[in-house]
Amino acid sequence: MKTIKIGTRQSPLALWQANKVASILEAKGHPTEIVPITSEGDQNLKQPIYSLGLTGVFTRSLDIALLNDKVDIAVHSLKDVPTVLPESLELIAYPERASSADILVYKSEDIFEKEHRIIATGSLRRKAFWHHQYPNDTIVDLRGNVQLRLKKLQDNTEWDGAIFAFAGLDRSEILDELKDKGLHYKVIDWMIAAPSQGILGIVAKEGLDLSDINNPECERFATVERQFLNVLEGGCTAPIGALVEKIDEENYSFKGAILSIDGQEMIAIERQFKASEYQTKGKEFAEECIAQGAGKLIEAIKKEIAEKS
Repeated sequence: MKTIKIGTRQSPLALWQANKVASILEAKGHPTEIVPITSEGDQNLKQPIYSLGLTGVFTRSLDIALLNDKVDIAVHSLKDVPTVLPESLELIAYPERASSADILVYKSEDIFEKEHRIIATGSLRRKAFWHHQYPNDTIVDLRGNVQLRLKKLQDNTEWDGAIFAFAGLDRSEILDELKDKGLHYKVIDWMIAAPSQGILGIVAKEGLDLSDINNPECERFATVERQFLNVLEGGCTAPIGALVEKIDEENYSFKGAILSIDGQEMIAIERQFKASEYQTKGKEFAEECIAQGAGKLIEAIKKEIAEKS
């Protein structure tokens, strides 16, 4: 059987994800080889993510490797993958979803008593949600892999906390180490996750069949959340949240929102739908938001991002 070459970014978390997929593939009888590739988003840590381009900043190098047949598949945190892929590439499997939650990692319980905090994040979505909840706080940019971002939080004495994906810290086996670093964490239950946060996505050239490692439920989550994002034309760094959760075997819930970059405006939606209807629901929910004024909000976001780029 042919060895499947797995392309991945070189961060510890990305390598963990690639090795996770390798173990799933090998359990199904597919031999594998890990091929680390440096991404543009990992090389440039000085600019905010949005100024590097709206979409694909963490996936372009892997797309090129796929198109040039240097690798057979690329493993991604699906939230980083643009909703429109280069021609001849496609998402072929969604093997796992971990927690979709965002968490606040902080230094002291005093943070919750303060009238003004300094919070670090490189995500426009997290920034917008935080400012919607706490408009007087200051947000500072934070880039780099999980380990580097935690070190920056520890080293910057003026920072009160930073926002991370629970899945990133969990998969990096860091959650249990936070106390040893003098840090604490709390789930931000009012912050809607990035579309597909916590889901592993596998991209390949059209025609490769790895359906034997696909998780159909993860595929339903991803389809609705990414469709919502695609119709709103936000790109993976825009202030858009979308989350599907399972109610029971036949029913799912959906939460979605789009915010202005400063967090002062928000259009949000909560709905339920049948599992059998998932293929069109993301589009339907996005169109409801557009009817509430999301189109104008998107244009203002694009203009503001362009001015800052």
